[in-house]
Order: sequence, then structure tokens, then C-alpha cells
Amino acid sequence: MSARWSTGPFAAEAWAATEEIRRRIDALPLLTELADGSLEPGRFVEYLAQDDFYLRGYTRALATLASRAPTSGAAAFWAKSAGEAVEAEVLLHEGLLADERLRDLPRPAVASPTTRAYVNSLLAATAFEPYEVGVAAVLPCYWVYADMGLTLSERAARLSPHPYAGWVAAYADPGFLDVTRQAIAQLDAAAAAADDATRSRMLTAFVDATWYEEQFWAASYELEAWPA
Repeated sequence: MSARWSTGPFAAEAWAATEEIRRRIDALPLLTELADGSLEPGRFVEYLAQDDFYLRGYTRALATLASRAPTSGAAAFWAKSAGEAVEAEVLLHEGLLADERLRDLPRPAVASPTTRAYVNSLLAATAFEPYEVGVAAVLPCYWVYADMGLTLSERAARLSPHPYAGWVAAYADPGFLDVTRQAIAQLDAAAAAADDATRSRMLTAFVDATWYEEQFWAASYELEAWPA
């Protein structure tokens, strides 16, 4: 377990189970080039556009999770996440895309097949799997982004000024990190209330979603023309 994160036993197990995937994520061209400031602006626009498509579905997944939560506290957390947290990210994207280096670049009109597959997996997990499995499915979006954001901010700090400083700073923001820690606590609470069979399904959902995080970043870098 990274010293950055304090967790309960299930979250620690889930994080350890994704170590190899996260190592591959750390080496993806999109992220290494974001860190050193060399990422071509068109690729950054592609990533931001795909992330906007993704967030529309992710918001629905969080809202579904809130409607199925077993306690008022959990319901309030996921409902707030579906609103405030995601809205803040959308506003961040709008601000970034208004930059004169990015605003006139072409943007994809449709979500990529990878984006659609990731979103569909989250919607299925939160709507049709047990609540606990849905929690495990949505958590990597928080946790992997937050951990990656801290890593990128450390690397990007060596370059000043940094062309993508606003994006890098957002994911190392103390507020985002605090919400991520709360989401991790929700995962551990859900696991503590689940039986062994459900915890096994939770672990699978967490690993699968982390794999989709990898595929999402990799596909966003490719700049392919996606079919409608």
C-alpha cells in the first residue's frame, strides 16, 4: 500500500491486486508526456473530450449508487459526488478548452468504443450488481486519478511554467484527495458488510475498472476516428 493512502483491509487488498495495471498506467505515453509538458495539444483535447463523454455516464452511475445505498450517509456521499464533484471536473474541462492553444482544435463528435464500454460496465455494475459491487466499480476513477495526479504533480513541479499545470494541479488538490479518501472509506465499509462471495465480486469489479482506466488513457492518445 502506498504511504499516501490509509485504508482498511479490503481496500488495501484491492489496491495491491491492481499493482501491475497501475504500473502500466504510470508508463502510458499520455501521462508521461503530460508530466513533462510534451503532450501534443490535439491529444490533450482528445483526452478531455473523451473524459467529458465518460463523465456523463459516470454521473448516472453515481446517482444510481446513491439510490441503492443502504444508509443515509452513503446515499448522501454518492449523491453529492454525482453533483458537485463531477460538475467541478466539467467546469475544469471547459476552462482548459478555452485556452487559445486548444480552443480551435478539432474535437471528437462521439465517444470512443473504449469510453462507451467503460461507461456501460459502470452502469451495469451500479444498476444490476449488489450495491457493494457497484461501489468497487466506481472507486478506481477516484483513486487511480488521485494517485496519478499526485505523481504527475511531483514530476511537473520540475518544469515551470508547465503547459498543463491547471489540469495537473486539479487532481493533486487537497479537496479532491479528501473526497477520494472518503470514497475509499465507503469501499471498506461496504466490504465489511458483505459476505465472502460478494467481496470476491467486488475485487473483480475493482480490478476490471482499473483495467478500463488503463484502456481509456491509452485509447485517448491514439487520435483515431471513432465510428458513430
